Amino acid sequence: MSDSGHVSSVTSVGFRLSRSGRFSGETDPLMERFNASLPYDKRMWKQDLEGSIAYAAALGRAGILKDDEVKKLQEGLRAVGKEWESGKFEVKGGDEDIHTANERRLTEIVGPVGGKLHTGRSRNDQVVTDVRLWLREEVRALISNMKNLISVATERAEKEMDLLLPGYTHLQRAQPIRWSHWLLCYAWQWKRDVERLEGLLTRVNLLPLGVGALSGHPFGVDRHALAKDLGFDGIIPNSLDAVGDRDFILEYLFASSLIMVHFSRFAEDLILYSSTEFGFVSLADAYSTGSSLMPQKKNPDALELLRGKSGRTIGQTVGLLVTVKGTPSTYNKDLQEDKEPLFDAADTLEACSLIANGVLSTLVTNKDKMLKALDLPMLATDLSDHLVRKGIPFREAHHVAGAVVKLAEDRKCSLDQLTVEDLRKIHPSFDDSGPGGMWDYEAAVERRQTDGGTSRRAVGKQIEELKAWLSQ
Repeated sequence: MSDSGHVSSVTSVGFRLSRSGRFSGETDPLMERFNASLPYDKRMWKQDLEGSIAYAAALGRAGILKDDEVKKLQEGLRAVGKEWESGKFEVKGGDEDIHTANERRLTEIVGPVGGKLHTGRSRNDQVVTDVRLWLREEVRALISNMKNLISVATERAEKEMDLLLPGYTHLQRAQPIRWSHWLLCYAWQWKRDVERLEGLLTRVNLLPLGVGALSGHPFGVDRHALAKDLGFDGIIPNSLDAVGDRDFILEYLFASSLIMVHFSRFAEDLILYSSTEFGFVSLADAYSTGSSLMPQKKNPDALELLRGKSGRTIGQTVGLLVTVKGTPSTYNKDLQEDKEPLFDAADTLEACSLIANGVLSTLVTNKDKMLKALDLPMLATDLSDHLVRKGIPFREAHHVAGAVVKLAEDRKCSLDQLTVEDLRKIHPSFDDSGPGGMWDYEAAVERRQTDGGTSRRAVGKQIEELKAWLSQ
């Protein structure tokens, strides 16, 4: 998509845009295919026409085009758009990219005045404008999808506050937590994802158009007015940076990769929780598949694909970083390689955000299985905390609690079957009441009252904070 500074030759159907007067030989057909980007950048047809309609108005304000020429060009561009919308647009030989295709068709419709549209403009500033317009819409749509997902998690957390299950570290049972607390763990990660996207949007929504190939516009186009017409927040102030910058794409790919990492971890938890061994949740049939051989199987394919596609998006990020790192300043043809990873990541994120929403909205929890997975050794920390409240140093209390657990293991009994005498033999601080109702999962959860904890009050506060943020 580099600009060749071409001097187009007039033909009976308009302008041949893919070659300039500088060249006399024919292009190798293989090179034409190698060079072309229309097969994938045609998805930006709407943005390309939108930018051209605004650019025609800018040329009119600069006195380059007469009012009737601006009107004719804009009407012609809208006619091209209708052909794209209806599926009637016909791609022809020499349509190297979406820009040459649209301008070629425009010239066929309006005649030689179509050749005036490119005055002072380069494909270098045109293409990156198209990408920014396209990505702006994608980011806003993704933000909406992610907020919907957070809303689903928050609503479930509020409704399912009573459910308790093991919390894990090292994939070993650690302490009891609320199911709601687990849901909100991911809601907060997704909130950070949204905030990253919102920050990115401020850097995406800047106008590069009007700087030409690299050095600026020779006809006094008002770039600020052009930015306003296209809904940009401002302009990119340096012409060299404007045509060569792909940071905003890399930043989007990084943000996408991190979202996919969060989806992958979320999926991994639910893959485990939905397995026969755990059984905490059941996935809806809509997001599961069967086995081609084993009729009893219900496979969590939606979740496995969420996990698997994270590698794809991370790979796109690394690939483009490597492509961009070796390019000198301004535009180089290497930068044409930005669109395929961008489009692929955007398509992946759209699908994954909707699938994650569907999975979370429809899964069914199994309260009995969650409770059954809780065991009293998970309350050993609470036992040490009980001793700390009696004035025992934590390190000593921790050692005592460990000895209590070992005694129960040696006797092959549960912790609540140990007598007060058994406990006193380990440490004299145990009184006649023993651990004092220590072996209660709900009470253990409710002891975590500090902000960020898993008690009902602390989880409820998280829910209210997320609701308030979503309402803004």
